[in-house]
Amino acid sequence: MNMSNSIVIFGGAGYIGTHLAQYALKTGLANKVVLADIKPSPIAGQPGIEYHQVDVREPIPTSIVSEAPSWIFNFAAIHREPGHKPYEYFETNLRGANTVCDFATKVGCKNMFFTSSISVYGPTSGPTDESAPICPISPYGGSKFPAELIHEKWMSMDPERRLIVIRPGVVYGPEDPGNIGRMVKAIQKGYFAFPGSMDVHKSYAYIYGLLDSIRFTIDSGERFVTYNYVETPTETLGAIANAVKKFVGSKAPILSL
Repeated sequence: MNMSNSIVIFGGAGYIGTHLAQYALKTGLANKVVLADIKPSPIAGQPGIEYHQVDVREPIPTSIVSEAPSWIFNFAAIHREPGHKPYEYFETNLRGANTVCDFATKVGCKNMFFTSSISVYGPTSGPTDESAPICPISPYGGSKFPAELIHEKWMSMDPERRLIVIRPGVVYGPEDPGNIGRMVKAIQKGYFAFPGSMDVHKSYAYIYGLLDSIRFTIDSGERFVTYNYVETPTETLGAIANAVKKFVGSKAPILSL
């Protein structure tokens, strides 16, 4: 297949994938975006965007592209915790890593961007850089590091291949469906309580900063990059909750459970 200025986003119907698709078209990173996800995409059919229903647990048909994409982004994962049985994280996240890498090989794509997670480090007592020990304590974190290694193996099989691995914190932003978005809504409604200590620092990643970091690492030209992405400095849960409470004008007390 010939190389194009198109990109494929597996897990493209999710929060990061949806924002990346629009960002890529707006900034010229791509002139066509193929979204592949088991769930319908909220932006399917928009100019420059093509959607295909794909389950990464199964072999991925090469027919979803007509030429080799310039980049493949693998965001497909089961990630919400709790909410799934332990084996489900490994079944989707490891099998998906293999099927996406197989797809990249078959269509001749040389560039891959994989979303891992800071959960591969487990809880830490202070700021953590990329050299920190890998010590996940959850099935999600436990599935993400071996998925990184699967992508690294794919890269190692061809010296022209590039791989970027991002380990983000909790991603948030406008219309965020994750736990920061749920916290904001709960504070607005007056029934938020801390699930533990309010002095815990939350590692969070703002969606637009994260997108800029994606473009920055792609433009760097480096063959292999693994990087954490969180805002700095981080605030405690208590400080975040109080800032949200002040912003929305809530008078309701916030308790700690």
